[in-house]
Amino acid sequence: MTAAEVMAELEAKGSAQTKKTYLRHGAREPLFGVKGADLKVLQKRIKVDHRLARELYATGNSDAMYLAGLVADPHAASKAELNRWVKAAYWHYLSEHTVPWVAAESPHAVELALAWMDAKPEGVRAAGWCTYSSYVAVTSDEDLDLEQVAGLLERVRRDMPTAPSRVKYTMNGFVIAVGGYVAPLTGAAKATAKALGPVAVDMGDTGCKVPDAGASIEAMLTRGVKKRKTAKC
Repeated sequence: MTAAEVMAELEAKGSAQTKKTYLRHGAREPLFGVKGADLKVLQKRIKVDHRLARELYATGNSDAMYLAGLVADPHAASKAELNRWVKAAYWHYLSEHTVPWVAAESPHAVELALAWMDAKPEGVRAAGWCTYSSYVAVTSDEDLDLEQVAGLLERVRRDMPTAPSRVKYTMNGFVIAVGGYVAPLTGAAKATAKALGPVAVDMGDTGCKVPDAGASIEAMLTRGVKKRKTAKC
């Protein structure tokens, strides 16, 4: 499919109600308001097409940018390109999902995650934590730097109280990811969750809530969650 054909389909599948919801959560024009399920249908048709992903992301249209992450080839994404993507990811659907999904499966996952965590913009910092969360979910424990991951849990415990809202939210997600996906550090993640207690985040004019890290980890263990085949979902 060409970018023009994809954009036409996105426009046709757009919903005024979905668009209103996205705008309330932080999206801005241009966007059509395409539901995630409809984007997945397009993803299955396109499969992987990194050239198309680049064109879609460059449109600045939120729906197209999100789809770009679904059809991108992480191994074809350079550090420079991912840095451009994260800077353009202006709301959390993009900064906490689209870009981290691609970055986490790229050869640059850890390097970018750590660099983004130290960035000044809130969205970029959040993307860093989400990238590492996805990375531990798709990487075998034997291939993880467990000392580094443990150090990041300590960093969460130290820095979360003064972190901006979206960074707090994604730090909390990191604790959950480690607890559920990294067996050698499940105990450490549970201890971190207990030490942090309830995490207060300004979710804006939405009904969204912050997951309880301890309860979320227990739920994952009860379900017997295994490593993911892909970060994209």
